[in-house]
Amino acid sequence: MLTRKLYCGRHVSRAQDIADLRAMATRRLPNFCLEYLEGGADDELALARNREAFDAIDLLPRTLVDVSRRELGCTLFGAPIAMPALIAPTGFNGLLAHDGDRLLAEAARDAGIPFCQSMVSTVALEEIAATGVRHWMQIYPFKDRANLAGVVKRAERAGAEAIVLTTDASVFGNRTWDRRNYRAPMKLDARNLLDVALHPRWILDVLVPHGMPRFRNLGDFLPPGMDSARNAAAFLASQMDLTLTWDDIRWLRDLWPRKLLIKGILLPEDALRAQAAGADGIVVSNHGGRQLDTCPAPIDMLPAVRAAVGPDMTVIVDSGLRRGSDFVKARALGADAAMSGRATLYGLAAGGKAGASRAIDILRSEMERTLGLIGCPRMRDVAAEFVRQRHGG
Repeated sequence: MLTRKLYCGRHVSRAQDIADLRAMATRRLPNFCLEYLEGGADDELALARNREAFDAIDLLPRTLVDVSRRELGCTLFGAPIAMPALIAPTGFNGLLAHDGDRLLAEAARDAGIPFCQSMVSTVALEEIAATGVRHWMQIYPFKDRANLAGVVKRAERAGAEAIVLTTDASVFGNRTWDRRNYRAPMKLDARNLLDVALHPRWILDVLVPHGMPRFRNLGDFLPPGMDSARNAAAFLASQMDLTLTWDDIRWLRDLWPRKLLIKGILLPEDALRAQAAGADGIVVSNHGGRQLDTCPAPIDMLPAVRAAVGPDMTVIVDSGLRRGSDFVKARALGADAAMSGRATLYGLAAGGKAGASRAIDILRSEMERTLGLIGCPRMRDVAAEFVRQRHGG
């Protein structure tokens, strides 16, 4: 495996799987960027479990089935998608490639799948909407309701299809790997400064001539000129609303006239509360293993969540997806679609839009191949009888 990675080349067209794109991204990114992309909380047990849970799901193939034509298309909120996949909301993508969010959105648009933009992205939401992608906007529960409402109204004016409220980050997870790279908040130590100097391709793309990326959707919260990474990071930590409860969801439901999803659900009882609060959908998620360590993998909790809310509510799952077969497993266990963050970020970091598109193409081809191998020619027909979970649930 190691030898193969050493010879996978530099151009993203040569990548054969997401692991190849990760190897390319590892060469291009400075250490502090790579650790920001990959790291989890505490001992990173949840991070590891997310992947292990998918590996512990067996696919059960049917044989002698006509699979000469295979269809990946499904529907999400009544509208077609080319395959049951979305690009998940991830913050500070401009650290991986200049205008990273826009490049991801364009790749998603070209692939016929939605892009969920993070509130702490480095591209204005209006610019993302202008790409023509199926645009979802993720928000955090900040204390300042007036300015939070302003972001929601901006998303409405820009034509966003959905608001996705992240509920599992009011208290920040313990990411020691990140703090070790800095001698002071957002000031790299000498070792990492030297490492940055050894990555000229990243410097020329991200730092020259643009400078460190800024958070373009926090202007309503921060004074003019205070949207730098250092100021925004301190702001986020201080402005999360620790008093938020299910009673507050009604405020957002009344404010937002389109699709509303609650992200950060793991337990069936919370899924039912989201449903009762008027949410149109939920994202079964543990924040990619970056928040609470030793919590269960979302894919293991998915069947119970689906059973609780019934067949009509939109259910999406994230965390740990690296193969097209993972998306097939997610569909089989009850998800309408699955979100992936790191898979497309590896592509973005390896080669900008071309890399992100290559990641999506790889996942698409793996999904199509998996359908053929399990004897189920249509993604919309994938169901529980095609999988077996060896643990979890």
